[in-house]
Amino acid sequence: MGIRAQQKEKTRRAIIQAAFEQLSAQKSFTQLSLREVSRQAGIAPTSFYRHFKDLDELGLTLVDEAGVMLRQLMRQARKRIASQGSVITTSVQTFVEFLQTNEGAFRILLQANSGTSEEFRAAISREVDHFIAELADYISKSQNCEHVFAITQADAMVKLVFHAGAEVIDMSISQQQAVAERLVAQLRLIVSGAKHELKRLNPHH
Repeated sequence: MGIRAQQKEKTRRAIIQAAFEQLSAQKSFTQLSLREVSRQAGIAPTSFYRHFKDLDELGLTLVDEAGVMLRQLMRQARKRIASQGSVITTSVQTFVEFLQTNEGAFRILLQANSGTSEEFRAAISREVDHFIAELADYISKSQNCEHVFAITQADAMVKLVFHAGAEVIDMSISQQQAVAERLVAQLRLIVSGAKHELKRLNPHH
């Protein structure tokens, strides 16, 4: 990659980071202004258009970035499980750490039902579906169950986790910890119920 291309990529990253940092409880993606994002990224507003067609294109990029970041983190969590034990506890701890250090990235994934474009909402739904599919693969292998059964379980778990994330994102760390403990207990109930149902469906399993 040449120097010019490197500089262009660096500026593009700065715009993405600036947009994430602007998101808060008071400011959703639809309230972002191109001028504010450009100023925080250290560029002139006209320079924004060298990197993104408009704010909508930036929004789709943010959704993709946030999804990739969280999926990579959860994959690392599953690797940590081998040395740290509990699948659920380690995964929930990793998820809460992500919320604390990448607040803007998670906020963008919470906006599936906000006043954004249909394309934007569809992109968020695809990211959630990616989480469900990856978790279903993991469940299918670890529990040795049919993929359809694993998808049902994964769907319930991912939606519960996202709901908890929306609840805790504006809480203090101590409050977050209390919700995280409740989330661990709820996820364990889902897994326990799934195992019981699997035995009922396959008594010789």
